[in-house]
Amino acid sequence: MEQKNEPLRSIHTSNFPQILNQLGISLVVSTYQAGKLIVIRADGDVINTHFRLFNKPMGLAVDRNRLAIGTANQIWELRNMPAVTQKLTPPNKHDACFIPRNIQITGDIDIHEMGWGNQGLWFINTRFSCLCTLDFNHSFVPRWRPKFISALSPEDCCHLNGLGMVNGNPKYVTALGTTDIMGGWRENKAHGGVLIDIENHNIIAKNLSMPHSPRWYNNSLWVLESGNGSLAKVDITSGQLFPIAYLPGFTRGLSFYGPLAFIGLSQVRETAVFNEIPITQWATERNCGVWVVNIQNCETIAFLKFEDAVQEIFSVEILPGIRFPEVIDWDEKLIGTSYVLPDEALRDVPKERKHLSNPLNNIFLNNITVNNSKSKKQNIKKKRGFGS
Repeated sequence: MEQKNEPLRSIHTSNFPQILNQLGISLVVSTYQAGKLIVIRADGDVINTHFRLFNKPMGLAVDRNRLAIGTANQIWELRNMPAVTQKLTPPNKHDACFIPRNIQITGDIDIHEMGWGNQGLWFINTRFSCLCTLDFNHSFVPRWRPKFISALSPEDCCHLNGLGMVNGNPKYVTALGTTDIMGGWRENKAHGGVLIDIENHNIIAKNLSMPHSPRWYNNSLWVLESGNGSLAKVDITSGQLFPIAYLPGFTRGLSFYGPLAFIGLSQVRETAVFNEIPITQWATERNCGVWVVNIQNCETIAFLKFEDAVQEIFSVEILPGIRFPEVIDWDEKLIGTSYVLPDEALRDVPKERKHLSNPLNNIFLNNITVNNSKSKKQNIKKKRGFGS
């Protein structure tokens, strides 16, 4: 039963847990408005939404056994340590445990989308209108900025926001404008957005309504036109967008798996930032949650909707081959007694001391497998907002 006083409550279609189970996946979702990272995982025939506290979490990046989280002025890097799951409650429930391994101070740069690549972690630095990487000596390392941005300054001139990776390298970005003055993108936010190929600085598409989350998938370029609440496929040659789905919310955050697109929706606050955009004119109901669209037939097949405290979603990422993960924001005892050792060091650990009951030998060893299949059926089930 749903508890009326639970601010993190949600509802979901009955097939949502079936989809996660059959695909063998779980989701991680960020909501900077609520200050939480949400782990969405199937628990029998219901969805368990598990909340962890972070300071304004926005961009997320997932790569095999790594999870990166961009927050108000830091980037957290967490590593999956499956052996630690034996310490969790209830026993034998979890199949992954992401524990902090590095926290880097970036300063308040308004980190937006991120992606793991061949050269490490890439991220959008919205305040300085550039694409960056990290090193241990600097707050950030600027690697690229649009040609229309003349200088590196903390003025959020174009609201650079979305990042699309291709073959381990950054390839596409989105911005809400092409101005070179402080906050200039706000003047024409409803229709001033652009989609850019960063290799040649070519503006592929323009006059977009708050574009976000460019993705290269199945040999096609996709983008969310957030101001229209849509998921669209992009004709790279002509720059034309072909919407395949209109959704009841501000679309932001996109991941694909098989024929399915997992899309974040936000309610859209009635503020100066969001007023006058198209969706506020036509959508009488605007929701917050994760919607699932079959890109083969353009149909919405499932959703999870938050009903109270969570009103905005930023990123949606898939954890392939992981069904019921844990994410540790901070746990002194668990972090203090869990270790990751190089392979060569493991040879010096006696076999009889590698058992998981000994916290000094909680060793990281894991291989991820992917199970890809489909799901059907749809009815609504209500649940409590948090599961652990």
